[in-house]
Amino acid sequence: MDTLKLEILTPNGEIFNGEALSVVLPGEEGEFGVLAGHASLTTLLTSGVVDVEKKDKSVEAIVISWGVVQVDEEKVIILVEGAAPIRGNNEAEIAQALDDAKKLIKDVADSSAAIAVVSSKIESAAQRLL
Repeated sequence: MDTLKLEILTPNGEIFNGEALSVVLPGEEGEFGVLAGHASLTTLLTSGVVDVEKKDKSVEAIVISWGVVQVDEEKVIILVEGAAPIRGNNEAEIAQALDDAKKLIKDVADSSAAIAVVSSKIESAAQRLL
């Protein structure tokens, strides 16, 4: 299966840099998915969850505040104001990642509906890790 190169960057540094089978992004017009060979586009992202399907078929969730994405046939570059990956090797690390993600979303939330949707996706991502 074809892969694409994915980079997620914040002002504080790199959050993700690697190969992915697919990525689902929170666009301003709604969520959209990207596979290798996707048509080129540049668009704005809203606060939400980026789901990255890795080569081993695992899915990593990364909560973002807002930003922009540039897509071409082989690469996806995501530039965001803030990001919090939901990952960890034990329950304490996962709990800290969840707290960081919830704080990020609360800092940029503009509606309680947005908070509810993202919080639900964060909890689902955490359950996949446990």
